[in-house]
Amino acid sequence: MTDNIWRDRPTVPLLQWLARGSLKQNVLQAVRLWVCLHLLYGDRQTRLSLPDPFTYADWRDAFFSTSHPTGDEKPKDHDPDCPCAKVTAAWLWRDRLSLTQPEWNALQANRATAKQLKIQHQQLIQRLDDHGVLPPNLDQMLYQTRLFGMTRRTLAGDLHILCDMNWLQRVDEGFCRVQDWPERPVSRTDRSDTQLSAHDLGFLMQPDLAAIADNFSQQFHGQQRFFVHVDYVISEQWIDRVDQWQDQLQQVWQQPSIPPLRVTYQKAGEAEPYRVIIYPVCIYYYRRAPYLCGYGQRPGEADTVDFLNYRLDRIQDIQTLSWQSADIPDRLQHQHQTGQLPTPDDIIERMETAWGFDYYQPADTLIVRFDQEWNDRYIRNSLRHETFQPIAYDAIPHQIRQHTSGTAQRQLLKIWRDRSPDDAYYQAVIRRDDPNVKQRLRAWRPHVEVILPWDLRQTMLTELKQEQTFYD
Repeated sequence: MTDNIWRDRPTVPLLQWLARGSLKQNVLQAVRLWVCLHLLYGDRQTRLSLPDPFTYADWRDAFFSTSHPTGDEKPKDHDPDCPCAKVTAAWLWRDRLSLTQPEWNALQANRATAKQLKIQHQQLIQRLDDHGVLPPNLDQMLYQTRLFGMTRRTLAGDLHILCDMNWLQRVDEGFCRVQDWPERPVSRTDRSDTQLSAHDLGFLMQPDLAAIADNFSQQFHGQQRFFVHVDYVISEQWIDRVDQWQDQLQQVWQQPSIPPLRVTYQKAGEAEPYRVIIYPVCIYYYRRAPYLCGYGQRPGEADTVDFLNYRLDRIQDIQTLSWQSADIPDRLQHQHQTGQLPTPDDIIERMETAWGFDYYQPADTLIVRFDQEWNDRYIRNSLRHETFQPIAYDAIPHQIRQHTSGTAQRQLLKIWRDRSPDDAYYQAVIRRDDPNVKQRLRAWRPHVEVILPWDLRQTMLTELKQEQTFYD
């Protein structure tokens, strides 16, 4: 049976079973036992190389670093790469048991993985709470407690517990792996390698939505109970084209050195397509369609290298190039040679900096006004963007003076004085002329007034005048 691979995830029922009592009081021990089972019965990269039978000393030497103390005392922080240095949460990250504490620290400092860590943390809290076994000091146990930074007596005791649970057999002073595993709680995700797991949902940028999807992706008594409907404007006649580009990009990203691409693109409203050479960064679904986020030439600006989005159904052709091609722009070639090509994290960071999917456009300050009834019903305590926050009525003149001058400034200051201090005012950082932000503002009509930026306010006014002619 040791040829089988232990894939069990740390579900609450499994941890409850390993705790052999109150999981709320024995979370750390349950997680340690779960790790030990990976070390004993996991895949060949994870499984410890142990004699048969083996002693605690054999297990200790195979698991910890060579500098790990052999005495009975609790080990101090002697080696950052030793497994005893890892906090509990690091053991639960993506089932990658070989992750070191320094690597864990780097993950926490990374914006993209920090979002996934937040998702995983929220999911764990919710599941423990649903089962009524949420410890009051969970954060301390996850992020401050070294899971295997325990005494020899505690760790040897874990092996004896596995014997009591029939996961190991006692042989004289040592232990043997068992051929037949005992019955244990097995979740649906443990039975299927194709089932989405918690950390597979990191592509969902809203942590709460990822948690819901993970909790409800399974059926209940044969009925699906969770559905997601999104706007998707791709015509059926272009579905095959979108699939083709996604398959081709998947093959491109699997290569050790991601090559540049020549993309032929038909922009909406233009008669002729254009060609650009880009470095493909990622695919991003935003609002209505999937887009290829590219970094390279801009249409009509062959010497300019920057980001640009390409809606997949409007791409007419993708050709894979070589970095040795003479057509590669000099700046793009230099960034490739110096290892400075952008990553998906760069795009995520830009999108967090300002509201809008045109993350390559300049940033502007947005100030809007809502009446209190609309604010109480739909705006207050809702998440629009990280920068979308309330602003005090008295703080608005400073923003007007900072971002306008002349006639526009005088008119806006008069408008501000005419508005009620009792209304609700919000500010945000937006991408200039971003169509998605404009659509959101249009959806709030007639309950929203754009104060800044001045150009956007004039755009809204022009649209309102045009709309009025439709109904007069």
